[in-house]
Amino acid sequence: MGKLTVLALRVVLGALIAGSLFVQTVMVPLLASDMRELNSDYAYLRTPFLVITVLGVVTAQVVLVCVWRLVTMVRRGTVFSPAAFRYVHIVIGAVVAAALLLFGLAVLLAPGEAVAPGVVLLICGAVVAVLGVALVVLVLRMLLAQAVARDVEAAQLQAELEEVI
Repeated sequence: MGKLTVLALRVVLGALIAGSLFVQTVMVPLLASDMRELNSDYAYLRTPFLVITVLGVVTAQVVLVCVWRLVTMVRRGTVFSPAAFRYVHIVIGAVVAAALLLFGLAVLLAPGEAVAPGVVLLICGAVVAVLGVALVVLVLRMLLAQAVARDVEAAQLQAELEEVI
């Protein structure tokens, strides 16, 4: 990956991390104050909704930090090592956690008339989409495993060739 690409990706990741911190520190408290005005019939939604929102932002932050670390490994040329798997596993776990949080939101909103049934169905569709992202990352992890195996094999062949020469 070129230096410009790494720089551009880091700028985007930095902006996303800064935006997520803004959401946590400014937007969530504003949302909490707005939700105080909820109809008393829906007051039970306030705390779980805010918790799901904060935890959802945390899962995004975890993914962003892991991608930052993987980009650093790419820049250093160490991405084809077993250490990269730790970050990929964390990304997969965070994406699955985000899907579970979305499903929890759907379950929270399903009973009663807080939102239309179509909204719950849309959230469930988003759950499937997020799980699809987790599966894509899992496939990419398998590709990384193959690349690491090939890298180890190439290093062994290079060592054997140097012995022969």
